[in-house]
Amino acid sequence: MGDLMTKPSATPGPVGAGPAVGTPPRRRRRRVDPTARGVLPFALPAVLATAVLVLVPIGYTIWLSVSDRQADGTNSGFLGLANYAEMFDSPQFWSSLKITLFLFVVCLLLETVLGLALGYVMSLDVPGQRIFQGMMLIPAITASVAVGLVWLLIMDPTLGAANQILGAVGIDPVVWLGDPDVAPWAIALVDIWQWTPFMALIISAGIRSLPEEPFEAAALDGASGWRLAWNVGLPLLRPVLTVAMLLRTVDLVRFFDTIYIMTQGGPVNSTNTLNVYGYNAGFVDNQPSYAATLQIALLALVIMIAGLFTWFRQRAAR
Repeated sequence: MGDLMTKPSATPGPVGAGPAVGTPPRRRRRRVDPTARGVLPFALPAVLATAVLVLVPIGYTIWLSVSDRQADGTNSGFLGLANYAEMFDSPQFWSSLKITLFLFVVCLLLETVLGLALGYVMSLDVPGQRIFQGMMLIPAITASVAVGLVWLLIMDPTLGAANQILGAVGIDPVVWLGDPDVAPWAIALVDIWQWTPFMALIISAGIRSLPEEPFEAAALDGASGWRLAWNVGLPLLRPVLTVAMLLRTVDLVRFFDTIYIMTQGGPVNSTNTLNVYGYNAGFVDNQPSYAATLQIALLALVIMIAGLFTWFRQRAAR
């Protein structure tokens, strides 16, 4: 009777079989990094600065986009989504979006392809390599305003060096910035000239960091030349290419300074990107609320494209 009335005792199980029957499960305590508490006071100023310099302007812009702010500072009140409805109904908005995406695609593709070729040349160990790299980076470190002014003189239809070179080889002069069909390509040419060396510098650093073992193994299997570069080099270089393209993506989507210096969105709005359109709406047409709505649309476009590249980067890192 005494044995029957006793509670069943926990019987030890085999090693690795988990807790014995009748034993309450133990709660796992989350280990807290002892250095986290010491790092928090140092990270707090950066978090506050980010909130003030990034989140506050974004919040203010969102508030402007749903209100009726006038150029004289007065505000008629809350409009809701009226500015967004006006933006989506505007043919100029869709035209600006089309031009923005056109410049983004053309410049990004050509800068990546040319940067890949130039990056391979820059990665070679040849005499004068450092001098060559320094000279190639001059366009990228030059202010975009200065670049726009220089190319404005180069593309002058009468005295510019571009038409003089074309005339020397028997080609008729081109109205670079006065023809609506040519002006977007002229702007793309300037951006490609300025930022291809930047892409090449990142890619050349990535090429130098590639391991040699996969190339040696592929060479033993008979691969050489283009097959070696395409099947081995490019897959290994994909994370570097993704980062370089992501950096250029953010700049290309908000393309403004060079365009405004050279064409101010003309001729006939053929180079009027979303950023230029928003600037003209706010400071030329005196519509700050509508301009804020355009900038929110531009921000959404940047976030979507950057998020897409980040997704590709995470897939490439797997």
